[in-house]
Amino acid sequence: MSIRTLDDLLAEGVSGRRVLVRADLNVPLDKQSGDITDDGRIRAVLPTLSALTGAGAKVVVCSHLGRPKGAPDPQFSLRPVAGRLGELLGAPVRFATDTVGESARSTVDALADGEVALLENLRFNSGETSKDEAERSAFADQLAAFGDAYVDDAFGAVHRKHASVHDVPARLPHVAGRLVLREVEVLSRLTGEPERPYVVVLGGSKVSDKLAVIEALLPTVDRLLIGGGMCFTFLKAQGHEVGSSLLEEEMVETCRNLLERSEGKIMLPVDVVAADAFAPDAAHDTVPADGIPSKRVGLDIGPETVAGFAAALKGARTIFWNGPMGVFEMPAFAHGTRGIAETIAKTDAFTVVGGGDSAAAVRALGLDESSFGHISTGGGASLEYLEGKTLPGIAALEN
Repeated sequence: MSIRTLDDLLAEGVSGRRVLVRADLNVPLDKQSGDITDDGRIRAVLPTLSALTGAGAKVVVCSHLGRPKGAPDPQFSLRPVAGRLGELLGAPVRFATDTVGESARSTVDALADGEVALLENLRFNSGETSKDEAERSAFADQLAAFGDAYVDDAFGAVHRKHASVHDVPARLPHVAGRLVLREVEVLSRLTGEPERPYVVVLGGSKVSDKLAVIEALLPTVDRLLIGGGMCFTFLKAQGHEVGSSLLEEEMVETCRNLLERSEGKIMLPVDVVAADAFAPDAAHDTVPADGIPSKRVGLDIGPETVAGFAAALKGARTIFWNGPMGVFEMPAFAHGTRGIAETIAKTDAFTVVGGGDSAAAVRALGLDESSFGHISTGGGASLEYLEGKTLPGIAALEN
């Protein structure tokens, strides 16, 4: 790729210059207290921000959080993020109570060299996500006015054709931040010539969400291990009853076709943990994958499956994992995800955790993040990259 990097920008000198940084600070917040429950994405952008402040830049950070409807919504405010970002940087972060309005202008104007400001949620403005080119362009003009240069370090958003990701780079000298550069380098190893055996583990809820990446990966992987809610549509395609487990009936024939042409690469669960209800305290036990009771719901892969998947993983030289194996948020149904994660962490392979719920599971289960080669900050972006799609944010940096 012909992308200029943060080091290129630093070499030109940024002292006294305003640098607009698109970060991905879309962190989970506790619905009751509003506290941040996982600051992984904030930590991920620190290397870029620290390099800029250390070089004397006036750093203006912008991000989205959640899915507000193009207007201010207090539950999606970035104010808690500003506080946590300041703690991690070891210096106060100025917070603008709007995105491109009077507060944003005065906050940016007040920045001294080496200081950081955070603008309010980009999605409080309809222009950020608008499909109307004129509306998005007008918002991009307002954002770009806050910077003399632009850094994209929001890998979790590069697959979105949004103003701050796609349109602002056309208005300013632009480079990739430390995080985006690392993400692209890692994923390029998976799409190039990965060291073999190359094993992919896919979980999550729906086959439809992962169909494109399955299609793209099947010709290149040595084994494809499928767990999570999506496995039940595959089990149905094998002719098994799945009780009241998650099922995409319209995808059964597609799964049958994938199994037929997978040349034995696809591994499915041989046992599952089936419960009376979708609840943390529901009665449950382990049953064969071809013997799920009619009124029970599968909420995790079983121990035999964990052992089988582990055996396939232990000999791998390259591993990509995206999606939990069960409802890991409920302790009774977290054993499958924990077992697979611990196995991946202990291998000698080059390991990539594909963001989203997988990254959340690593942290929620208290696993050592350093045991994995790379934990992506962008689940959707990493999947679309592996599918071979053009990512608008990356394309904008290449131009």
